[in-house]
Amino acid sequence: MAESPEEVAVLVQRVVKDIRNAFARNPHMKELILSGTLNPLKDLHLGKLALTKFPKSPETWIHRRWVLQHLIQENSLPTLVNKGNLGAAPVERIHRLVQEEMDVCSEAAGRYPSNYNAWSHRIWVLQHVGKLTVKILLDELTSTKYWVSMHVSDHSGFHYRQFLLKSLISRTVNDDNTLVRNQMVNEKNPSLQKEEEGEGAEAACAEEQSVDVPHYLEEELDLCTDLIDAYPGHETLWCHRRRVFYLQHHLGNRLPLLSAVVSSVDSSDEAFHNSHPCPATRHTAQAMDVDGLSESICKQGYTQEKKRLKRAPLQDSFGPETEYRFIDKVLSTCRDADQARFATAYRKWLVTFLGQ
Repeated sequence: MAESPEEVAVLVQRVVKDIRNAFARNPHMKELILSGTLNPLKDLHLGKLALTKFPKSPETWIHRRWVLQHLIQENSLPTLVNKGNLGAAPVERIHRLVQEEMDVCSEAAGRYPSNYNAWSHRIWVLQHVGKLTVKILLDELTSTKYWVSMHVSDHSGFHYRQFLLKSLISRTVNDDNTLVRNQMVNEKNPSLQKEEEGEGAEAACAEEQSVDVPHYLEEELDLCTDLIDAYPGHETLWCHRRRVFYLQHHLGNRLPLLSAVVSSVDSSDEAFHNSHPCPATRHTAQAMDVDGLSESICKQGYTQEKKRLKRAPLQDSFGPETEYRFIDKVLSTCRDADQARFATAYRKWLVTFLGQ
């Protein structure tokens, strides 16, 4: 006998609730996966179904991370390939798995405002499955831009973009640190150059593909400007702008040091040893730390800016003056009381931050 649409909806909700309870209360779910009785990919699909009704369920997200951890183990992926579930090359399988998880997180975040569990899971996936590769970080910056534009009051989404920018800075710094260290070793030990030719080629390729981090920070500030103008009175946008400027100002303070390091790398060993890095070191110690970024940049003093520093001088396209002009423009044109209050608070923060 056919049920009415209302009865079908009730039955579906009960089924989804039972699936969610299974993740929360049934310890045998993991045993079924470990024994090979339950396909982990099908388990992920069940979890995705449960999240459509309970998008913030902590038990479902925790279990999902356990399944993903099981999938990326060394012995799991070959088994899945033999079963024809993922196919393709290992890198492509990982990227596909990451993309599927990003879609699940986006749907859950859209169903529940400020879904901390969904965004935290998204960060975990980038760290443990995607390994914070530059390509995935850039893809995520692009793919979440529209989402945050449609959810201007969702702080979790903007916090995620801050995580992407910080990870991009740290990842690029680490990659270029490896490059300059290998170059200096080869200059001092020419006999090792041929032995490390393969590694040097890979490092050179990484340098060619390095990204212009200041450009992405500028783009993020431009996004903030557009959203603040289009949606006045949203404190989340001003908090995000403050954080992006924090990162931008911190990275900008490293540019004089980077220029000196590039000159040192290009000079001879004698000139390199006769240089005096003490003032630069003192300058680094005075910079404010942004989640440990200053320490990592201080240790290596070299980023993807090397080529740009060689080509042409950096343009002063951002800075406190630009921010003060933006605040003056907002205060002179806005009619929203909250917008004026947030702009004034941002100005006070700038004065305090830049005065330290």
